[in-house]
Amino acid sequence: MSSPLLIQLDPRNIMRSFKQIDSEAPSYTLKREHCSMRLLQVLACTCVCLILIHYLKYSSSFIAALAMLSELQGEASNYWLSQIQASGFARLFSYTWWTSWHLIGYVLLPFLLIRYVLKMRMSDMAIGWGDTHKHWLGYALLLSPILFFIFLVSFRSDFLQHYPFYDDAGRSWFDLIAWEILYLCQFAALEFFFRGFILQSLRPAIGAGAIWVMCVPYLMIHFPKLWLEATGAIFFGFFLGILALRSFSIWGGFLVHAGVAVTMDLASLIQQNRLPQQFWPF
Repeated sequence: MSSPLLIQLDPRNIMRSFKQIDSEAPSYTLKREHCSMRLLQVLACTCVCLILIHYLKYSSSFIAALAMLSELQGEASNYWLSQIQASGFARLFSYTWWTSWHLIGYVLLPFLLIRYVLKMRMSDMAIGWGDTHKHWLGYALLLSPILFFIFLVSFRSDFLQHYPFYDDAGRSWFDLIAWEILYLCQFAALEFFFRGFILQSLRPAIGAGAIWVMCVPYLMIHFPKLWLEATGAIFFGFFLGILALRSFSIWGGFLVHAGVAVTMDLASLIQQNRLPQQFWPF
């Protein structure tokens, strides 16, 4: 008798999963004459969301917005920027801006399309727990090798210089917790967008083919990163897509991302002996 691990790793299960997804509702439940419009609506929204996030998430946009706010209030153009810098949390405010644009682009704008154009419910986007617990082994198989790889690279100087993204994460427990909340909110929004909105809204039109469509923009958001990570995003997105449709939930993918993100940050802080020693930085 084959072990559950070997069954999960059997490549033939991929095609079986595709066939099972295609044979069950809501795959191919959309009338044929409506399929092209559904593709147009979802992919046009995807393009707008990704453009907004890509060009507005950076600190340069945040600084420009602060300058505009200062001028509207009749203050010097750098008034709000200087106030934030004086608080000692300028980087944290910048990452709050970064997370906010991910929430706007990955959640708010798709919600408007889902609610007022597609006439679907948010619960149709797999935001519940679903059958995530039944597919725990699949998620564990995705997470385990990545955690092992993190352990190996955690001794490298380039890894220690890169993580955490928030440089002041080791300054205090407040900084670390606030940063991780912002970081994980971004991952929750990302999972909703790719494994919820794109997958679930396209599944009635093209069935399991929605997985391949989702993988393309998911790969593209990894282009600024190293080629190895971008290549891995193809397979990572593909298997997370299968698991999201099988479990009808985005939360397994979120837990995988959260496990990787928190582990990388803690590994870097521990290796550098930078774990916080106090709750508040000042």
